[in-house]
Amino acid sequence: MQKQRKPSSKSLRSLDYLNVFLADVRDGVGPYLSIYLKASANWNPAQIGLAMSASSIATVIAQTPAGALVDRLRQKRMLIVLAAVFVSIGCIAIGLFPNLPVVIGSQIMIGIAAAIFPPAITAITLGLVGHERLDRRVGRNETFNHTGNLLAATLAGLVGYFIARKAIFFLVAAMAVGSIISVRMIREREIDHELARGDGEEGEEGEEGQEEDNEKHQQPSEGILQLLSDRKILFFTIAVVLFHFANAAMLPLVGQELAEGKGASDTVYMSACIIVAQLVMIPVSNLAGRFAHTARKPIFLLGFAVLPIRGVLYTFSDNPYFLVSVQILDGIAGGIFGVLSVLMVADFTKGTGRFNITQGMLNTAIGVGAGLSNVLAGFVVKSAGYNVGFLILAAIAVVALAVFWFCVPETKTGVNKKASHQTA
Repeated sequence: MQKQRKPSSKSLRSLDYLNVFLADVRDGVGPYLSIYLKASANWNPAQIGLAMSASSIATVIAQTPAGALVDRLRQKRMLIVLAAVFVSIGCIAIGLFPNLPVVIGSQIMIGIAAAIFPPAITAITLGLVGHERLDRRVGRNETFNHTGNLLAATLAGLVGYFIARKAIFFLVAAMAVGSIISVRMIREREIDHELARGDGEEGEEGEEGQEEDNEKHQQPSEGILQLLSDRKILFFTIAVVLFHFANAAMLPLVGQELAEGKGASDTVYMSACIIVAQLVMIPVSNLAGRFAHTARKPIFLLGFAVLPIRGVLYTFSDNPYFLVSVQILDGIAGGIFGVLSVLMVADFTKGTGRFNITQGMLNTAIGVGAGLSNVLAGFVVKSAGYNVGFLILAAIAVVALAVFWFCVPETKTGVNKKASHQTA
């Protein structure tokens, strides 16, 4: 029998605040960077693609080690503090010195920080609430995260329009400070660190658990090889790589289209794109967390399915209002992905003690897809135009949907048992 975990309301509220402040900190300035570099620094699409991919490449290199570090260390809150400091320094440097070496170096710093946030936050969440309450809590995390994105996008649009585009970088740095304060308010003693890495059951911690912890981390390379040999995790990772390959460059390309001949209003349109998506993500994340308690795969399939539709729709018109309205689909996919990816990894790794390193490997896959997406899209758009770029990304999204549909099984245990009884 599992022991129900009962974290304090202070820790849970602080986790809410952390997700709000980290909303726009996790990825630095994101799509605003492409607008800033094109409209204010006169960079071409290929250069912008390289700058955008620098962060993703750094994340690729850092993700798996970051996951292993979160599994091993109990100082998860301090890891988030250090990562937030990295993002703050990187954003301020880009705003003050927008030249190639500084932008690339800052993007690398931001990419390393971005590798730490996802596994650290989900580890703290799992350590606080346990497996039984994880689906609803992850849904709540994502709801507050998207609320924070909505707030940040609104402020960024206002700051970019009325003050200056580069002021957006300082806004992100200020949010990083808020995230540091929030994570320090989570009570350390309420985090079950054995449970936080997917090991054992709720309420099981002590000397025996610590001995098993040491044994499992004596050979980390063997753990990685074991994960890579798991067919379910392998195909899940492939599907996620392809999803993000198709997804990552779409919004930056929209931003570049919006920046052509629209003056300072480009930041307003980009903020509108983000606001529309985040407004949709807020209820979608909440609903995904609730419905995922019954089954995972059907919900995730919907997230995969809307991406190719979105890519094709972008080719219909370059009207700003139309481009903004298409972001409704981005909200559906993003809201589902943020919740279901965490839950499926937790399902895959329950009882293994490798929850966070698996998350790190998954986020490495995401970084690979995102980095290649920005590089490919930058060069394709430069030589063939925006519509060709969007159609290529849509085709990749179709392949991602097929891989997930046919090769990744349902991970909710009760659903699998029910299906096997019906088959028998």
